[in-house]
Amino acid sequence: MNEEEVTVVRRYAKPVVVADDLTLLHGRTTGVVKLPRHLEWSGSADYDLDSPGRIVDLYRTVLIEATKADDLHAFLDLTVLTQLWPSLWLPPDLRRAWEERFPELRRTDSGVTAA
Repeated sequence: MNEEEVTVVRRYAKPVVVADDLTLLHGRTTGVVKLPRHLEWSGSADYDLDSPGRIVDLYRTVLIEATKADDLHAFLDLTVLTQLWPSLWLPPDLRRAWEERFPELRRTDSGVTAA
């Protein structure tokens, strides 16, 4: 390849889905939630929201795999999302899109560790 040739690497890029409005997030906060196949296609779709580790897994899964805002509205809760947000590990482009739309989610403590 000479200097004028450019290699374009194309990767699959899943679209980022952001809630229409945080006040529309009314998902359950207790009990067991079973995610539909389009959100949880690779493992156990049952999430016990009374287990701190599983609620983090559910939120991360829904945020990353959502294909439409209705997915977010149905499975996420505003209060829980706000509590978990600083410590959730999320792809940078996803976190940036949410924080641009909802600046109130931005981290104020840079020392927070991702979950």
